[in-house]
Amino acid sequence: MYKISVIPGDGIGKEVMEATLHILDALDVEFDYHFADAGDEYMEKTGIPLPPETLDIVKNSQACLFGAAGESAADVIVKMRQELDLYVNLRPVKSYPGTKCLFDNLDFVIVRENTEGLYIGREEYTEDGAIAQNVVTRKASERICKFAFEYAKKTNRGKVTAVHKANVLKKTDGLFKEIFYKVAEDYPDMELDDRYVDATAMFFITKPEMFDVIVTTNLFGDILSDEGAGLVGGLGLIPSANIGESQGLFEPVHGSAPRHAGKGTANPSAMILSAVLMLDYLEEHDEARRLEDALIKVLAGGKVVTADLGGSASTMEMADEVKRKLEAQI
Repeated sequence: MYKISVIPGDGIGKEVMEATLHILDALDVEFDYHFADAGDEYMEKTGIPLPPETLDIVKNSQACLFGAAGESAADVIVKMRQELDLYVNLRPVKSYPGTKCLFDNLDFVIVRENTEGLYIGREEYTEDGAIAQNVVTRKASERICKFAFEYAKKTNRGKVTAVHKANVLKKTDGLFKEIFYKVAEDYPDMELDDRYVDATAMFFITKPEMFDVIVTTNLFGDILSDEGAGLVGGLGLIPSANIGESQGLFEPVHGSAPRHAGKGTANPSAMILSAVLMLDYLEEHDEARRLEDALIKVLAGGKVVTADLGGSASTMEMADEVKRKLEAQI
């Protein structure tokens, strides 16, 4: 039995979480759920977006499922990444049938450094405006590059691409590029290259099939991930994993979407796929494939899906259909 912390959070996060937990009951895996609070709604009640007890619950679990945070996201997700040293943000970009994907043959992964860069938030006002620090360290660069190569090796992928802007940011991104090639020396059988982030953004639109595993810095990874979502049908289909040495937190990237909250129309796919990533993290690979295959069947059918996917089903109706497909596999 796996001890899993569950943070539904705000808005549609609560709805897609309910749907996903409903589906997970059909797996041949036992979970011991420990629910915790964080986000805008909790902050309105208490003045605290992320209580210490929530961090303790996550630290004492084997993995965490997170729904969504609203305006407090920086005080919740970013803080959790820092407090738990979740240095990897893993975001798959994969084409699924029955979706509004621009390309039907994509299957690449963005490995984003999660703890430094501009996102450390070291900013200050000056007489002329404001200034921010872009922090790139050897330790963080080495471990994110090593993770990317190890992930490629483990998942039978053959190529790793470093994305940076070393031609302009010569010291920070220059260091990242240098360390990438140093780490690559330990993986002589792996194909590798590096590209500027602006060129990468163009190739996402013109030749996205050229990518397999991308490793990049915090800000660039965030931007490219959302662009990748646009290639395969939007944020409602993009999961993510935040991974450290001993913890893993799994969440959809779509946010709390307050305008859609409470209507029961949110697409649960990204949360379901985040649970797939969690299962792979727990090395329950067979169950991960079963869950993903069940979702694929529902998406391909195109009948019991939410409005953004061309259907009229509610969040829970779609979840029920995925669960039925999952149970039919047994």
